[in-house]
Amino acid sequence: MTLDMQKVDEVLGRTPRERAQVIQVLQDMQQVCRYLPPEVLRRVASHLQIPLADVFSVAKFYAAFSLEPRGRVLVQLCEGTACHVRGALGVGDAIKTSLGLPAQGGTTSDMEFTLQAVNCVGACALGPVVVAN
Repeated sequence: MTLDMQKVDEVLGRTPRERAQVIQVLQDMQQVCRYLPPEVLRRVASHLQIPLADVFSVAKFYAAFSLEPRGRVLVQLCEGTACHVRGALGVGDAIKTSLGLPAQGGTTSDMEFTLQAVNCVGACALGPVVVAN
């Protein structure tokens, strides 16, 4: 996957140079790139005039951000207690098999799908739950 740095720069051009914008700009960058590659984190730090370590720590802290490439479709499998006892692991195995993913999940080679286990999606009565995008 190649990065469109022109789009990255367009987003940064619309973003105020304020430290308080770091979460919003990282969300915008992830929407453009589908993940937060190192060169984008460096540009964000430079634009906001804050240390790269600060930008990286925010990107690493929040589960909504990914430092690894993601597929076009993010498939989130709830593995919370209610979903787990109702067969989430079997559902996950079926998804991995149908997408051709390795046992631990990940992203398909065509960058179309990423399977991600999450702790809870807040729909325990409906479990097991899978959310796409």
